[in-house]
Amino acid sequence: MELTYPNDNGSDFYPDIIESPKTNIGENTFLSSRIGVIFMAIFFSLFLFSCSKPGQVTIKGTITNSLTNKVYLDKLGINETFPFDSTSIGKDGEFTLKSMVNQPTFFLLRLGDQRFITLLLDSAERVALSADFINFSSDYEIKGSPGSEKVLLLNRHLMRTNASLDSLQSLLNLQRGDADFDAKRNVLLDKMNALYNKQQEFSNKFILENPFSLASVLAIYQKFSNGNYVVQDLQTIKVAASALYSMYPNSEHAKTLYEDAKTIMKNVKNQQLQAYINQVGVNSPDVSLPDVSGREVKLSSMRGKYVLLHFWSAFDATSRIMNPVLKENYKEFKNKGFEIYQVSIDTTKQAWVQAIERDQLTWTNVGDMNGSNVAVANYNVQMIPFNYLLDPEGKIIARDLKGPALHRKLSEILN
Repeated sequence: MELTYPNDNGSDFYPDIIESPKTNIGENTFLSSRIGVIFMAIFFSLFLFSCSKPGQVTIKGTITNSLTNKVYLDKLGINETFPFDSTSIGKDGEFTLKSMVNQPTFFLLRLGDQRFITLLLDSAERVALSADFINFSSDYEIKGSPGSEKVLLLNRHLMRTNASLDSLQSLLNLQRGDADFDAKRNVLLDKMNALYNKQQEFSNKFILENPFSLASVLAIYQKFSNGNYVVQDLQTIKVAASALYSMYPNSEHAKTLYEDAKTIMKNVKNQQLQAYINQVGVNSPDVSLPDVSGREVKLSSMRGKYVLLHFWSAFDATSRIMNPVLKENYKEFKNKGFEIYQVSIDTTKQAWVQAIERDQLTWTNVGDMNGSNVAVANYNVQMIPFNYLLDPEGKIIARDLKGPALHRKLSEILN
């Protein structure tokens, strides 16, 4: 699901100041080692960029089995595309496009309205492209354009990850009625989580290794097939936005990333609260949200019990898969002092209520049908499903408990 990313310090976001990374979820030593190098490289790169001039980009392509005789080159804007150039495709499937480009720019090379390739072209590049008409968008080769080659690398990697995730999801659905479904589900969920983590590591590393390539903009806005953004690390986003806006102040894509980053950084009230709740053994911020009937229910009203504060959405497949796990644990431990306070980030009440009824959720479910943004921000929720386990005093004792991990923890404290 699309979530608002939290701020790491509550301050404005400046392109000429790259701070040392603070303690954030997803922080790694690789990031820390790259910050200084990127900071120094910005000034040298700005000098080189100031010397650049417009140049003619030449694209020579071959399309096998083409069912159309024309190829189009559109400039890719933020929310729309603009016709830029076009040419005929010869009987042998070959074509040549020549256009003036003055800085790295995103384009769509398309055949009709359904088949297209994303290109990142720069001044004076001589590009060689080969593709087949049927699999034009996914199966092509390109040389002579470093930016376009990076775009292809990013898209192919995510395409493979999403294909694997979709296969596991289909397998999970097929096995739902099996007698040993619980065991199979946990295995499949572990495999899916491993794929999510591997893709995120790849994308974060790509951005930090290519801080001055606009391909990093694409990496930041890429999403998994379930709608969650791949890149969740705030410092990675901040570094990329700083570097790219400094490098390409006239690029609408760099500008948009910069503005989005500022919005992200301002959406959370303070960094101390985030660092605070990420620790185990601290008091949890209170939450007060309406339940299905509209009655306000406070999280603090459940003090005296162990409470799972669980964030989810009716539209998120992984959240729905998690619900049967919650049901099993609730049935086993509710009479031993265990409760669930489930927070929806949905914006459609009908879908939320239907999901509660279909999944037969009998514990407290709340949500303001506006994303529950305050609770999401206060608890630094960057993806769903996500949860915190609170002790009877309201102190956080564990977080992100899924599958067998939740049952193990509850057995440990309640049996």
